[in-house]
Amino acid sequence: MKAVILAAGYATRLRPLTDQVPKPLLPVGGRPILDWLVENIRGVDEIDELHVVTNSRFAARFREWAAPYGITVHDDGTHTNDDRLGAIGDLQLVIDRAGIDDALLVVAGDNLFDFPLAGYVRFWHDRPGASAVAVYDCGDLALASQYGIVDLDAADRIVGFVEKPAEPSSTLAATATYLYARAHVPLVAEYIAEGLPPDQSGSLVAWLHRREPVYGYRFPGEWFDIGNQEQLLEADNRLRRLAGRPERAAYSLEP
Repeated sequence: MKAVILAAGYATRLRPLTDQVPKPLLPVGGRPILDWLVENIRGVDEIDELHVVTNSRFAARFREWAAPYGITVHDDGTHTNDDRLGAIGDLQLVIDRAGIDDALLVVAGDNLFDFPLAGYVRFWHDRPGASAVAVYDCGDLALASQYGIVDLDAADRIVGFVEKPAEPSSTLAATATYLYARAHVPLVAEYIAEGLPPDQSGSLVAWLHRREPVYGYRFPGEWFDIGNQEQLLEADNRLRRLAGRPERAAYSLEP
């Protein structure tokens, strides 16, 4: 199994913090966001390659961070939010450059959660030939309208997926944490060839589940979707508590 971390966004809602530091490298709990994510990924024994895809603006920063980990960093050649490839475009770039012909774990670089990915992989193995997405019950229909919302059948197979619905049918939010079966990885290129939107990673699952079996993994614990400074501060203080550090009233780039 291979793993890809999507980290090529420009995080415009977090400026000025992200003018110099890419969002996945912002410190939370005293460590870059990606440190927490990589630690979790390394808990999956079968992952034998880990790739990070980013943009030209921050590629050097990511390579500096990645060197001690032995992680391959891919520069997607973009320089601004206006010419970005989008999450699905970046995923296909890594598949092509790395020649990936294997099952694939894909995680957004700003995703913070406290469930072990190894348990998610076991869930996926129990459903041969299928792909999967980790889903979180946000517990509020108003909040659900901000996420990609899934409907699951009695066996947890996805039977509906809508991005940011005005009237959500459930409170199960798809997190940007995906497991793609080896046979489904070539379908990423098919999705792009159809001229479908490359920006939101969930759009690929919304398309895929109508063609192939895709299951929702309901995970326990907490999930932080870091899109603004309020969410960033909440995640920082949560991890600071776990690390025995004092909480902060305002976020700072200082660890």
